[in-house]
Amino acid sequence: MKKTFVTKAQLEQLCQSFPTPFHLYDEKGIRENARRVNAAFAWNPGFREFFAVKATPNPQLLKLLREEGCGVDCSSLTELMMSQRCGFSGGEIMFSSNDTPAEEFALAGQLGATINLDDISHIDFLQRTIGRIPKKISCRFNPGGTFTLGESKEGFQVMDNPGQAKYGLTRPQMTEAFKRLRELGAEEFGIHAFLASNTISNEYYPALAAILFRTAVELKNETGAHITFINLSGGVGIPYRPEQPANDIAVIGEGVRKAFEEILVPAGMGDVSLCTELGRFMLAPYGHLVTRVLHQKHTHKEYIGVDACAANLMRPAIYGAYHHITVMGKEDAPCDHMYDVTGSLCENSDKFAIDRMLPEIETGDLLVIHDTGAHGHSMGYQYNGRLRSAEVLLQEDGTARLIRRAETPEDYFATCIWD
Repeated sequence: MKKTFVTKAQLEQLCQSFPTPFHLYDEKGIRENARRVNAAFAWNPGFREFFAVKATPNPQLLKLLREEGCGVDCSSLTELMMSQRCGFSGGEIMFSSNDTPAEEFALAGQLGATINLDDISHIDFLQRTIGRIPKKISCRFNPGGTFTLGESKEGFQVMDNPGQAKYGLTRPQMTEAFKRLRELGAEEFGIHAFLASNTISNEYYPALAAILFRTAVELKNETGAHITFINLSGGVGIPYRPEQPANDIAVIGEGVRKAFEEILVPAGMGDVSLCTELGRFMLAPYGHLVTRVLHQKHTHKEYIGVDACAANLMRPAIYGAYHHITVMGKEDAPCDHMYDVTGSLCENSDKFAIDRMLPEIETGDLLVIHDTGAHGHSMGYQYNGRLRSAEVLLQEDGTARLIRRAETPEDYFATCIWD
């Protein structure tokens, strides 16, 4: 059973200051999780977590993570700008983008970010854009084919299809790229790959690490490149469903260490630094979408209408993604009523739950939609003129602070040309 990090009494008090719907984040949980990640890879002296800004681009949360030693992984101009305003610079920034406009490479170069190239053609494009090839640079590797772990120890199959992904260089292109980059003055090289998303398996990262470590040894031998860092990217998931087991980051870190010592150390590459770019794992469990029941509808089905909609959390609408729902104050009540929990958009997919067994719900009840701390508010939009909601931080001392105000109609109209 999933538990909320706030009580009904706390939420009712918060709602007096912050009208629903709003996204609520747990500072204590975020900090503790960041420390667990750092501890899991502390055996690697150069380790750094580069938080994926796209998951939750809020300045206050980025600053919080910077205090815990994290860097940022950016994929656009505005993410770079936000990171710069939050105090990140130089090696604290990883820039991993695709189909990249020139101005984005220009700002990344200006900030001294570590640039992770997505295509071999970007080598010459980057040189033309910023007038040089940085001394330290990375390339994204796509091995093609299908990646699978079969059945993991946790009982879930891990499978994805890199061969159908638009990202990264082929294996032969990696060799060609490293040679070309060396010719153009690069001195430190990194390798990056992302092979599967939201894995519920302690085996994914060690398996990915082994692939990248072997590739690094091969590239060193083929090109003479000095590979100083390897980016394991993201993909470590969370248990959205209450019956799923949680990943154990300590076990994951130990699995990566074993691969490191078996593959890189014997090859004389024991000085390689590791980095990760976790978004979902870092923040998703520490965010709630708080919403209140407005209506009940009794037609062909039983509908519960809330004041949030897919504009606040679009994952269920576009992916059919599961997000657990708690009816506040009824945590121990039997789940003996079947509901569709819906928003107000003019789209039938605007449903947070379909045929979900929940306690009996009444108009005015507060609902918490779990695991919205990543890819929640960040994926919001303004269809139907529904405006993006506020973001609130529940601080370690129990007080709450507004960290992004809700949009207003004036925000919506601000970009319009009226005459």
